Amino acid sequence: MKKRVVMVGQIEQAITFLLVGLGEDIARAGIKATPERAARAWVEMTSGYQLDPAEVLKTSNGDDGFEASGYDQMIVVAGIPFWSTCEHHLMPFGGVVDVAYIPNHKRGKVVGLSKIPRLVEVFARRLQIQEQMTAQIADALTKHLKPRGVGVRVKARHLCCACRGVRKDVNMVTSKLTGPFRGPAVRQEFWAEENGPTITEYAVLLALIVFSVFATLTLIGAFLKRSFTTLSDGITGS
Repeated sequence: MKKRVVMVGQIEQAITFLLVGLGEDIARAGIKATPERAARAWVEMTSGYQLDPAEVLKTSNGDDGFEASGYDQMIVVAGIPFWSTCEHHLMPFGGVVDVAYIPNHKRGKVVGLSKIPRLVEVFARRLQIQEQMTAQIADALTKHLKPRGVGVRVKARHLCCACRGVRKDVNMVTSKLTGPFRGPAVRQEFWAEENGPTITEYAVLLALIVFSVFATLTLIGAFLKRSFTTLSDGITGS
C-alpha cells in the first residue's frame, strides 16, 4: 500500500488563509498558534490513510489471522465508538459501529478482538461519507478473512447537519450485509446482538443481582447474630 505524503506546512498555510479570510487577526494571542495546532489535529484525524487494512488484521506473528478451527458461527463486535470527518463540509461525524462475520471454517480466518476496532479506525480516520465507510469496512473483512458473510452497521450523528443547514441533530444508520446476513434469520440475529442484551440476558442479570443481594443479607444476618450472641454471653458471664 502506497502511503500519502502529508505536507504539514501547507496545511498550516491553508488554516492561516482561512483565518485571514474570516477577518481574524492572526497575531491575536488566542489564535496565534492555531494553524500549527489545527495542522497537527488534521494529520491525526486523517491518519487512516497511512494504515493498511491487511497489516492491521494480521496477528502479532505476521500471519493473516488465525485458523477458524472448525468454528462456523457468528462473531459480533458491537458498540465500537468512532469519529470521522465529512468530506463535504470538513466537519466531524461520530457514533458506533457494529461488525459481525461468519468464518468459513474450511478456508477462512478469524482475528483477535482488538483487530475489528482497529479496522474501523483505518477507514474512520479519513475524509469520508458514512455510506462509503460502511462499505469499506465490510469489503476489507471480506477480502482479508474470506468469511461466509459479513454484517456492518453504522449509527452516527453529523455535525454538518446539526450545526449548519437544517440544524437538526439526528441519527443516520447505514449497513452492508453479505452472504447469509442477507437472509432474514441471520440478519435478525445480528440486529438483536448489536441492539444490546436480550430479555433472557436481562433475566439472568436480574437473577444474579437478586442472588447477590440475598447472599449479602444472609452474611450480614449471620454476622449480627454471632455478634449479639457473643455480647449476650459476655453480659451473662459478668
